[in-house]
Amino acid sequence: MAGVGDGSAEHATAHALLWERRPQPRRGPRPALTLEVIAGTGIEIADADGIPAVTMQRVAETLGFTKMSLYRYVPGKVELVALMTDMALGAPAPLGSAGWRPTLHEWAIQMFHRFWRHPWALEVTVGARAMGPNEIAWLEQAVAALDGTGLDGGEMLDVAVTLIGHVRTIAQHGAAMGSERPEQEMDSALAAIVRHREDRFPALAAALESAATHDSQNQALDFGLNRILDGVELLIATRRGEPG
Repeated sequence: MAGVGDGSAEHATAHALLWERRPQPRRGPRPALTLEVIAGTGIEIADADGIPAVTMQRVAETLGFTKMSLYRYVPGKVELVALMTDMALGAPAPLGSAGWRPTLHEWAIQMFHRFWRHPWALEVTVGARAMGPNEIAWLEQAVAALDGTGLDGGEMLDVAVTLIGHVRTIAQHGAAMGSERPEQEMDSALAAIVRHREDRFPALAAALESAATHDSQNQALDFGLNRILDGVELLIATRRGEPG
């Protein structure tokens, strides 16, 4: 969830498709397709086979149209992926008002689940690109949660970006391993390697044994979120002149 576009024609067209109102024709035949239907079909393909499988040809064939028909609605794959991404991320769900910290924690968990459902979105939400209203709404929600904390605007945005970075990392590992809790798979793999090599890796062997004993495994997402938020809480307290 980064990037603001680089001024290219494709990004400009994608931006227009995402943000400009599209009036319905008052006369003539009803359009056979809509951007929502086209993007939704692209999402189904990407969810099943990954983003490389999404082509204008395949989307058109899936919908029962020719590729040339699709170009009447979407100029190309860059614009199609921009529409797909914003639809897949969706609008953020309403959050409670129990304070900035629980609000941001829930916000990050919800974002993780959006990426988990659509792991291809991790690939396309980097670099210069067009960002849609749903994606911007996620950032708005995070910044709004920090209103009144004493942080300045840059710090609020940095908090959001830091949380997003952690969420993306865990979601990416999960997608690669096919598990919503990738740390379990990683711990199992590490334990298998370290077993019978404890004399060579004593600290790692002890840590793995301790994690199993104290049931402190499979907590990478929450652990990272809480440590980030601990730091933010300390910064806010400092801004307010509260004792550390």
